[in-house]
Amino acid sequence: MVNVCVKDIVEATGGRLLCGDEATPILNVCTDSRTAKEGDIFIPLIGERNDAHVFIEDVLTKAAATLTSEHDEIKADKPYIRVDDTLVALQQIGRMMRDRCEMPFIGVTGSVGKTTTREMISHALASCIDVYHTKGNLNSQVGVPITLSGVDQKAKVSVIEMGMSEPGQMDRLSYLVRPDICVVTVIGVAHIEYLKTQENIRREKLSIVNHMNPDGALFLCGDDKMLAEIKDTPVIDKTFYYGTEEWCDYRAENIHQDGYRYAYDYVHGDKKVSVLLNSLGRHNVLNSLVALAIVDYMGLDVEKAAASFADFRGLRLRMHVVPGRYTIIDDTYNASPDSMKSAIDVLSDIKTDGKKFLVLGDMFELGENSVQYHEEVGRYILDKDIDKLIVVGDLAQHIMKVVKEGNNNIECCHLKDNTEVGLFLLADMKPEDIVLLKGSNGMHLNEIVNTIMG
Repeated sequence: MVNVCVKDIVEATGGRLLCGDEATPILNVCTDSRTAKEGDIFIPLIGERNDAHVFIEDVLTKAAATLTSEHDEIKADKPYIRVDDTLVALQQIGRMMRDRCEMPFIGVTGSVGKTTTREMISHALASCIDVYHTKGNLNSQVGVPITLSGVDQKAKVSVIEMGMSEPGQMDRLSYLVRPDICVVTVIGVAHIEYLKTQENIRREKLSIVNHMNPDGALFLCGDDKMLAEIKDTPVIDKTFYYGTEEWCDYRAENIHQDGYRYAYDYVHGDKKVSVLLNSLGRHNVLNSLVALAIVDYMGLDVEKAAASFADFRGLRLRMHVVPGRYTIIDDTYNASPDSMKSAIDVLSDIKTDGKKFLVLGDMFELGENSVQYHEEVGRYILDKDIDKLIVVGDLAQHIMKVVKEGNNNIECCHLKDNTEVGLFLLADMKPEDIVLLKGSNGMHLNEIVNTIMG
């Protein structure tokens, strides 16, 4: 945060300064009491289990100021700013910082692939201009305003990942980000427990355009049936499709594998550029395609951006080769039926002299049809090149049940916990074998990765 003081925070939030100096400079927002440092303003959020107001006194031994919704009068050396709701105030601070920026903002959402797509857009643009982008998984009602509060004013463009789980959340994020370019990757079933239908999920995702630049552009994936079926009723005037279909504005053609990697031709009008990805998985063809489409749309060097993907390293689907032992594909960050199918494709498509182990955990937040979604994944596995399926969790047993009934060539087992899975893999895998692990965050399958890499 540049040129921000307590007075600016008070004005942005409509708060009331209870004590302290309004000229106190603010360098950063902080919501985690453990990471507070000099120059921070602490935002004590109230969660389901904890109220961070209890940490204010300790935090202010380091931080410069604090918000509060639980003090009406106080005498202290450092500023306390009284607000009605600390989360709303955090969002108002994020909006204030966004309003100070003149660079274009790119908003990225979707049920699957939004983090990798955000990383690929940022990577492609960074080959041409300075880029600021979301770090880690700060894509929520809390994460987005934190990201906006830290925008690098020297950047020429900002790429902001925008996630949601409940109705109305995307509209709120659109109001904060005010994107100039929007991307929607896939309409899946993640969070269907709260949104009930894919049509509702699509409506919520597309509300990313609600507060965008009136002259902005929207990029939709033409390979996604839920997005393709609205192509004749454009969401906004400048709606573009990317994908492998002939009718898409930006296309990937001549897709083929080159070892673990994928290659293709980027095609837009008369322009054709060869692309080689340093990434696992066919799904990353589409993720990189929209990145190049945006580079093209912004009038930047597509060939330079395409070449940059030769050294791209994403945050998801990481391959670890343990010398003399085996290869691990770590995709434990999260899971939905669509992303799980993509991960299964990655393992199935890889050529190896060893065996292919697939470790799957439960998928959460799928609502009343959760069992059916797990069974759907099981049916997807039936014709894939997989040697052993190991499941952990109650719901994942429905995946195994379908596979056991439909494919006698895939060895299946259910293990009780991550420790047991780790010990099983250590005992059973050989140096030429490959294992891929995938499950929802709450399954903590990264514990297995740590065990077998140790």
